[in-house]
Amino acid sequence: MNDVIKELGAYGIVPVVVLNDAKNAKPLAKALCEGGLACAEVTFRTQAAEESIRIMAKEFPQMLVGAGTVLTVEQVQRAVDAGANFIVSPGLNPVVVQYCIDHSIPVCPGTCTPSEMEQAMSMGLDTVKFFPAEPSGGVKFIKAVAAPYTNLKFMPTGGVNATNVRDYLEYDRILCCGGSWMVKGSLIDNGEFDKIRELTKEAAAIVREIRG
Repeated sequence: MNDVIKELGAYGIVPVVVLNDAKNAKPLAKALCEGGLACAEVTFRTQAAEESIRIMAKEFPQMLVGAGTVLTVEQVQRAVDAGANFIVSPGLNPVVVQYCIDHSIPVCPGTCTPSEMEQAMSMGLDTVKFFPAEPSGGVKFIKAVAAPYTNLKFMPTGGVNATNVRDYLEYDRILCCGGSWMVKGSLIDNGEFDKIRELTKEAAAIVREIRG
């Protein structure tokens, strides 16, 4: 397992961030670090994503800043040039995954079926995103499908929240969870970074409670 992916596992929860304005990147990163989760998956859905990654990576070098919702090789290149430490995608695009592997870029592609998981494993990966987690059966599905894939770890994202995250974290085959409840778009857009810091502290406390 790549060292960056391992470090994400140490955090247990990866905040999934949508930034509409790059001016919010620095105060958001500060709130996450102070809250105890010095990591973020910045989704590449907005025009501000690339610059936001650049700001966060520069101002907070201790952070693991990843790019999410990455669909093309060109987006991988832009994200990495901006300072992204890892790449996350909603599905398994073999072209994107192979490019990341060939260039030693940590990548966690989205999977939802055993076939996709086997495809990821055949490409040499041992960690996959499980998306969308809750609509696809949640932790019960992961436990059922994980049995034959003894070396595979999962990063469930989609519907994971403060109420159900404990169920995920208690299962040792889950590396970490992606979640957005502590970084809701309304909190970011309204500049409620103190609230984000407190919600992040609560999330980090859940990880310590479950995993020590």
